[in-house]
Amino acid sequence: MNFVLMSADIRPARITDLDALSSIENAVFETDRLSRRSFRRLLKSGTVSLIVATRQDAPAGYALVLYRKGGRTARLYSLAVAPAYRSFGYGRMLLDAAEDAASARGCRALRLEVREDNARAIGLYEHAGYRRRDRVPDYYQDGAAALRFEKSLGEQSDT
Repeated sequence: MNFVLMSADIRPARITDLDALSSIENAVFETDRLSRRSFRRLLKSGTVSLIVATRQDAPAGYALVLYRKGGRTARLYSLAVAPAYRSFGYGRMLLDAAEDAASARGCRALRLEVREDNARAIGLYEHAGYRRRDRVPDYYQDGAAALRFEKSLGEQSDT
């Protein structure tokens, strides 16, 4: 995976980011999209971390981590980087921030699902030390299969 690291600020998402989050979501995903209303609800939830990478204070990508009350495993529900900011390392920055957020909440592992045909994302997760757990056929709205990955937090990545 080749990319040029471009600086970004990582911070919790704000209500003022809603338009940008929706725009990123619509530009990146063809199906299974989060709505603006869903982002608004998630921002108010105490069981999520919604993190943005910003460039000149405008969101360039986000990571959404879900927690279960009393659980020790968090779920990376979504990670998206606006097309204009791909190959600058923002995906990795957001993944690191998601892991840090989950660790800070006492989670021991982070799990995720990714489309089986999303080679770029699979490469990111494998390079960061995630291990494939299983395959789920017909997982997404369009019938695509998902691969499930997990990483123990505190584990060193292959970087």
